[in-house]
Amino acid sequence: MKITLLKSLVVLGAFLTFGIAQAQEVSGTVSDASGPLPGASVVEKGTTNGTQTDFDGNYSLSVGNDAVLVISYIGYKSTEIAVNGQSTINVTLQEDAQALEEVVVVGYGSQAKKEITTAVTSVNVEDFNQGVVQAPAQLLQGKVAGLTVANPGGNPNQAPTIRLRGLSTVGGNQEPLVVIDGILGGSLDSVDPADIQNITVLKDGSAAAIYGSRASSGVIVITTKSGKSGQPLQVSYNGQLGVSTIANQISIMNREEFLAAGGNDLGSDTDWRDEVTQTGVAQVHNVSASGGSENMTYRVAANFRDTDGILVNSGFQQTNFRTNFTGRLFDDKLKVTVNTAFTTRDSQVGFNEALRYATSYNPTAPIFGDDAPFAFNSAQFGGYFETLGLFDSFNPVAIANQNRNDRDNTTLNYNINLDYKISDALSINVNYAKEDEKLDANQYYPTTNLWRGNALSPTRRGLANFSNFQRNFTLFETYATYTNKVSDLLNLTVTGGYSFQETDQNFNFFSLGDFPAGVDFDFSNRIQDAQDLLEGGRVQASSSRQDDDRIIRMFGRVNATFDDAIYLNAALSREGSSRFGTENQWGIFPAVAVGADLNKYLNLSNVNLLKARLGWGVTGANPPQVGLDQQIFNVQNGADGQSGAATTQAGGRAANPDLKWEEKSEINLGFEFATDRLGATLDFFTRDIRDFIILANVESSEFNGFSQRWENAGTLGVNGVEFSVNYDLIAKENLKYNTGLIFTHNKTILEENPQGDQVLGNLGAPGQNNTFVVRVKEGEEVGQIWGPVWSGELDASGTPILSDINGDGNLVTGQGSALDEDADFRVLGTGLPDFELGWTNQVKFGNWDANVFFRAVVGHSLVNSFRAFYEPIIGSQASYNFVNTDNANPNIRTAQFSDYYVEKADFLRLDNMSVGYNFDMNPDSYIKGLRLSLAGQNLFTITGYDGINPDPNLADGGSLGDLRSGPANPLVPGIERREAYFTQTTITLGLNVNF
Repeated sequence: MKITLLKSLVVLGAFLTFGIAQAQEVSGTVSDASGPLPGASVVEKGTTNGTQTDFDGNYSLSVGNDAVLVISYIGYKSTEIAVNGQSTINVTLQEDAQALEEVVVVGYGSQAKKEITTAVTSVNVEDFNQGVVQAPAQLLQGKVAGLTVANPGGNPNQAPTIRLRGLSTVGGNQEPLVVIDGILGGSLDSVDPADIQNITVLKDGSAAAIYGSRASSGVIVITTKSGKSGQPLQVSYNGQLGVSTIANQISIMNREEFLAAGGNDLGSDTDWRDEVTQTGVAQVHNVSASGGSENMTYRVAANFRDTDGILVNSGFQQTNFRTNFTGRLFDDKLKVTVNTAFTTRDSQVGFNEALRYATSYNPTAPIFGDDAPFAFNSAQFGGYFETLGLFDSFNPVAIANQNRNDRDNTTLNYNINLDYKISDALSINVNYAKEDEKLDANQYYPTTNLWRGNALSPTRRGLANFSNFQRNFTLFETYATYTNKVSDLLNLTVTGGYSFQETDQNFNFFSLGDFPAGVDFDFSNRIQDAQDLLEGGRVQASSSRQDDDRIIRMFGRVNATFDDAIYLNAALSREGSSRFGTENQWGIFPAVAVGADLNKYLNLSNVNLLKARLGWGVTGANPPQVGLDQQIFNVQNGADGQSGAATTQAGGRAANPDLKWEEKSEINLGFEFATDRLGATLDFFTRDIRDFIILANVESSEFNGFSQRWENAGTLGVNGVEFSVNYDLIAKENLKYNTGLIFTHNKTILEENPQGDQVLGNLGAPGQNNTFVVRVKEGEEVGQIWGPVWSGELDASGTPILSDINGDGNLVTGQGSALDEDADFRVLGTGLPDFELGWTNQVKFGNWDANVFFRAVVGHSLVNSFRAFYEPIIGSQASYNFVNTDNANPNIRTAQFSDYYVEKADFLRLDNMSVGYNFDMNPDSYIKGLRLSLAGQNLFTITGYDGINPDPNLADGGSLGDLRSGPANPLVPGIERREAYFTQTTITLGLNVNF
């Protein structure tokens, strides 16, 4: 044993001696003409042995005596230097003019930015919003002219509303098509914000047309992070810890103020909003490993997010795994890319209504029944107190704690992309992608809950809802690209391809109620839960649906560059959809755009670019669901879903085999200007949308007794202006200051409405049911808040006296007369803003950097529902808390909607501010980079609005809160509902470590 050990030590010693003799330490500095280059790659050629330069451009690496160093940096020409025994090697890299030319990802390819003839904005990772960003869309809020990212409140489980250039349709999906690493229609929830490298927004019709009907609302192209050729293994950790507190909530009365105003005294002093809210804590952890050799790159990342909302029992836990591998084969002719992603998200959705009732509930009421000032059967309500006999009055703590509202989502996607270079002029690309999504959503209301559990009902006590959604999406695309320099003046690129998309969806829902006493619910085993609840309970409702649809598309594009200054882009897409009847399945969508760099001929001094461009494009829109060319019967099987009763027909939908493509035509005129330090873009656009695909009311006598069917009807016009400017105010080696401003304005006119003039947006109960506050009128702007005007006077009973607006001596203010010519109604405001502003400021000083971003929205109004319901002090209203804002009038005794409850909601907000420090690291350290940062979101808001959040509400889902069904109505903007989630301020500490 000793001899064997001795032999081993001798061999090991010889090996180490040989290794030491063959290796040496090389150090030096990598720089360019203006100074050191941090992050440059230094690799021993033919190996994975390498490092990166530190903040001062220094490096140190152990290599063999005969080694060759490969030094590279993005935008510079790579350099190879033989070591030849040298211990110090300093390198100055030369700029690569071709590499420095900015390239922008567009549909099925990329283009040099100067050659783009369409309205496209590209945002890189360094320009994203900072802090704990829960949804990828929030990275762009206020960063792209024409793009609105609205997230009223701070609900972590509510996805932002995304609008590009206003309304793009009325009856279908308003949000842009999302393309993630080549996967069309990818789910934004499937990508973690920390994995995103770049987001490109294709705004106008000529840019989006090549994607076909799914791009009718614009396109957002997401490119995720990947490894780099020649980069040694780099392991990175990014961590964030965020703390959120309530930024704003509507002012209400405390106990003393409530009693002084005549409120009913129940003996306690309860701050209900404090009881149902908490300090929200969010933690984010991201670990990635990336690198690459000459012929291969890779990146593997894992992300974990754990977020608690400011509403108790709300939040989510999300895990993401993402991989990216790229290999080059056959002398660089074949490029193979494989991307995979897996996401799980477990959400505790909670109930926004707890915030609503915390605002309106009697502040003298106790939380628990044992603390009631009178005999109270608290066991009947799970120990909680309830104010019995009042309409729409429920204990908010009981709502938040007794009930469950959970949602579990799983998404798996992958794509394989092959790009083969047949010759220098011709290449072919093949892409196969698949995405599988599963969503389980469950709500449970126990028999002891009064709000939804119907605890006082002799029947139907308790309620449980189960729903399951599955989606399987398959994409196959192939296209060829031919590039040819026809002459010294003309360059030509032609792309042609084929796309096949298939989506299979399954949805199942059932609702159970009327449970026996003592039944409880455990979400850990849904099958057992269902069996337990079915035993003694009964089915209240059930439904199922299966949708299978396919899209086939042929597309082509020609890009031509003449004299390196005149650019032409022409595209054509022919698309077929199985959602239409056989006669109208195919649509053709053309686009053409031209541009010219005028400075090529004007030769203005100190001007790098002066471009004008003009584009026109047509896109179509698919129906929102399959089978609209078929007649649908709704069948009710027995009373309350029970067998033994008669089966009856309960409504349905008439078929429309003549349904055709909805069509959007858009014209865009744009200008671009750039110097070494200044860049500006100005766009004017107009779009016309016609033949909406909407569910319309029809004469039942003409359609076999059916009163509804999907039809093509209506036209909509949108026009707008977008401006962005970016300027390097200071551009010194150790001090840089850049500022940027974006401006967005658009106007939407409903030219034809198949339903005619309407009033929509019912405020709801109590006391405001059938009070509609938004007018939809043909030929006028969308978003008109409509109602009577208060004269400022009250009658003897405290009822507001309304104004005789038209002066005819006849006061007509009844809701049934709202659209009459002699009605005393008028436009009280508009729910859509006149313009939006975003102002970015970025400063770099030595190792420090800071970012300050302001956002302003001007010209819109909001109906303040809280004030409309809870400000008047009337009868039983004395059992509800009162809104106590600066606008409140304590003498009003009757709830009467008027301009009094419509408020201008202009605001200026410090949306995002961050500061960070990059530490200088020893080149020999295992830690290659270390950064600390501190960020704040929604730090302050300047506004005259008395509600919760002055941000525009772009669409309205109705007065039923989470019980509403169907999408929100885009024709009804401008209402802040009572269940609005409180806004929050978030402070985030960040740590970034590179190994």
